[in-house]
Parts: sequence; C-alpha cells; structure tokens
Amino acid sequence: MPLTRREMLTSVGGLLASSSLRPLLADQNRLYKIGACDWSIGARQDIRAFEVAKEIGLDGVQVSFGEPGGSYDLRDQKVRQQYAEAAAKTGVEIASLAMGVLNNIPFSSDPRTVEWVSDCIDVMAAMGQKIVLLAFFGKGDIKGKRDLQDEVIRRLKQLAPKAEEKQVILGVESTLNVDDHLRILDGVGSPAVQVYYDVANMHYAGYDIFAELRRLGRERICQIHMKEYNHLLGQGPIDFLKIRDVLGEIGYYDWLIIEAATVKGRSVVDCYRDNQKFLRSLFPTAKTA
Repeated sequence: MPLTRREMLTSVGGLLASSSLRPLLADQNRLYKIGACDWSIGARQDIRAFEVAKEIGLDGVQVSFGEPGGSYDLRDQKVRQQYAEAAAKTGVEIASLAMGVLNNIPFSSDPRTVEWVSDCIDVMAAMGQKIVLLAFFGKGDIKGKRDLQDEVIRRLKQLAPKAEEKQVILGVESTLNVDDHLRILDGVGSPAVQVYYDVANMHYAGYDIFAELRRLGRERICQIHMKEYNHLLGQGPIDFLKIRDVLGEIGYYDWLIIEAATVKGRSVVDCYRDNQKFLRSLFPTAKTA
C-alpha cells in the first residue's frame, strides 16, 4: 500500500534521528581552523603577520597584545582598523589574542598587568574577539609557587566579572599540571577563565597530555597550541593522531594554533607550510592538505 504523507514524514524523521545518521550529519560542523602565533612566524605584534600567514596557507593568526605604547598597539582604534583591513585583504582571520608580555612583566606580581588585561578585554569586545592567552612563563612562571598562584586567582576573580560581561575568555597558559590548573579555575569560579592548552609544554613537562585533555574537557579548554620542539609537527615524539582522537572525544572542534615546530636549515615559511599540511591531513578542515 502507498504511504500517506503523515506516514512518510514520520518515516523520514525516524531515519534522521537514527543513531547511524546522527554522526554523519553532525560531521558537517566538526571542522577545525589552522592558525599560527604571530611571533612564531616572525611578526610579533606586527601587521605583516597576515601576509606571512597567507603565504603559508593558514586560516588565521594569534595576534600579540602588549604593554601600552608598543608597536601596533590594539588599544588604538586606528590600529584595530588596520588589522581589520589586513584580515579582509588577505582572507586571514584573527584567531585570538595573546599576552606574551606577561612572561617578562608577571601577572602574578606586577600591578600594571591587571589594568593591561582589563584593557585587552575592552579591545577584544571592540574587535569581536573571544579569547586571549595569558602567559605564565619566564619571569611570570608560577609552577610550584602556591602564593603566586593564589594571587593569580585573586586577580582573575577581580577581572572575571568584566570578562563575563563582555563575553570573552581569559586563557591561562603555563606549565602547571592539570590539578593546579583546575585549582585556579575552581578558585576563580568563572566560565570566563579557562586553560589555554599547549600540547608540547605539557608533554615535555612529563604530564599525560591525553589524560589532562580529558580531565579538563571542552568547557575548560579555550584554545590549543599544536607545538613541537626542534621538529616539524608529526616528526617528533608527540602523537598528534591520538590528540586528534581525544579532541574529538571531548568535543573540541575549533582553532589549532601552531607554535614553534621549526628545524634548522629551513625557513619559517617552509616549515609552517609543512606543519599546516600535516594538521590538515589529520584534522578535518574547510581547506585541503
């Protein structure tokens, strides 16, 4: 007997809801974008980063945000306009901002830095950006320093309400293990403070990066550095195939930002062309490898 219209719609709806089709339909939205830090491609806090990124074949760049008065200071609306024009001209997006300046002028101890992060929150809102990396390396390192970690919690709690209001995320990047990272996040108690996860920093610190990614989960990882030391991506000890599987497991489908991963005797552009092609060979992206 021919199906009635109601029976046909019911049948089609059942098929679309079936477990075998749900992953297929969802995969259309499970695409990654590949970017690089502006400092890694030789253009720290420099608008040239967009042209270099285009030459490499990247989708975006992570842009540096420094102290007031520096070159290409994004606090200046005219500079922000230059960045917007460069992005439009090259087709290269701004993936996020990064405050590497905090490696030399520590967020945990220098009172100026709270104002600088507050400035960055305003800038992100003006630029339509969602994420800034807060760096805790070098002079800003807080590993094993509980008193400094407590001060970081206090300062982030001070900034979190503004970040929530502006709908932006402050990403903590450090060499802390997952327990210490979670202690900071729980201490602040705001969805506006998350972890900026760097796979190489954590791997070489001796942590189980796959277990850490699972424990943090998608809701506490704002963005990820795909990184290696003295190797191109995929040619060192880090298992990027397993990273791909774990990111899919926790539901992270977002920017993958390349850092470091260069070798002697080859230009940065050549190294990063290979790096982005390698990532595209593993991770589904709108572009092909």
